[in-house]
Amino acid sequence: MQISNRIKPLEKNVFADMDKAKTEAIFQGKTIIDLSLGSSDLPTPKHIIETIEKSLNNSDNHGYLLHGGTAEFRKIVANWYEKRFGVFADWETEIIPLIGCQEGTAHLPLAILNEGDYALLLDPGYPSHAGGIYLAGGQIYPMALLAENKFLPQFNDIPQEVLNKAKMMVLNYPHNPTSATASLDFFESAVQFCKDNNIVLVHDFPYMDIVFNENIQPSVLQVDRKKEVSIEFFTFSKSYNMGGFRLGFAIGNSQLITALKQIKSVVDFNQYKGILEGGITALTSSQECVKETVKTYQERRDFLVTELNKIGWNVPTPEATLYLWAKLPKAWEKDSIKFCVELVKNTGVALSPGAGFGDNGEGYVRFALVKSPEILREAVEKIALFLHS
Repeated sequence: MQISNRIKPLEKNVFADMDKAKTEAIFQGKTIIDLSLGSSDLPTPKHIIETIEKSLNNSDNHGYLLHGGTAEFRKIVANWYEKRFGVFADWETEIIPLIGCQEGTAHLPLAILNEGDYALLLDPGYPSHAGGIYLAGGQIYPMALLAENKFLPQFNDIPQEVLNKAKMMVLNYPHNPTSATASLDFFESAVQFCKDNNIVLVHDFPYMDIVFNENIQPSVLQVDRKKEVSIEFFTFSKSYNMGGFRLGFAIGNSQLITALKQIKSVVDFNQYKGILEGGITALTSSQECVKETVKTYQERRDFLVTELNKIGWNVPTPEATLYLWAKLPKAWEKDSIKFCVELVKNTGVALSPGAGFGDNGEGYVRFALVKSPEILREAVEKIALFLHS
């Protein structure tokens, strides 16, 4: 049997290797403290669950949900974005529901790229961004994110021969995995760069709300108000702890939204309507639940940074997301995969190796703040023993 060449780049998967190491650790009797995945341990707010529960008894929701049936959800999203960012969006032509951000960012390259076209991606960056490019037959130009540049890409470093074939650029701020944030000035430069080079600007925005110290992360559409080159993705997974419900949306340029809808019509129907109704409740109800989630992550962030500093692992305090991006101790700085594999085998503590996010992630690991302080303390104690063994 012959398998398509397009999936060959997907065969190497660092996170599959980590899953194997976790399985081996369990087999050896270790209790796993999994800080490797950004899957929240916090519950979906009760008022959202009640809406979804109520919908189960409505037989009108039990059939296929076509695009026309998502109208109410799209209207609510348009109103919410206008209140949140002062950005007007046409609910009929500029918004589409998604099965999470990942579905949208993976499908969109199929609508933008031809064989051999370039996509400009952040390095390190979220792995599924690259997967969508490979499936579309595109090439990747990695934009290096370095600490000295506050983990922001330097557009002037991109070679002209790459720009000549570049069709899209993917940004993601607040950023996974580095936790970096971006200013409105940065987005102004990014939008202008994409306009000058006829490039689609894709902004993956799942951590919109997970920002600390009452800071506010801007939307790229606050700069590209006419939506000339931009599309933005949001998910309910982080703000409302709805990861398992798989609900998100795209908002932006109408041509891109139409093209994405055409791709989706081949691949899937929309998810169960009750989930969209839960999303409507999330956006139209009090946002105190979001504030509580942010408060929890900030407390965990402060606790874990302090505990790591106590054992001599100095980690910067991030301004956003539910991650710490930690430079590895010198003895391990050239092999983050080996560090994480050995750590989980010896202690049961699972982290994400920086190399899994791109070449410029090597030398780092990512901690996910998805456990209580008591469990985080236990993880740090085990890490300390491992480092000093």
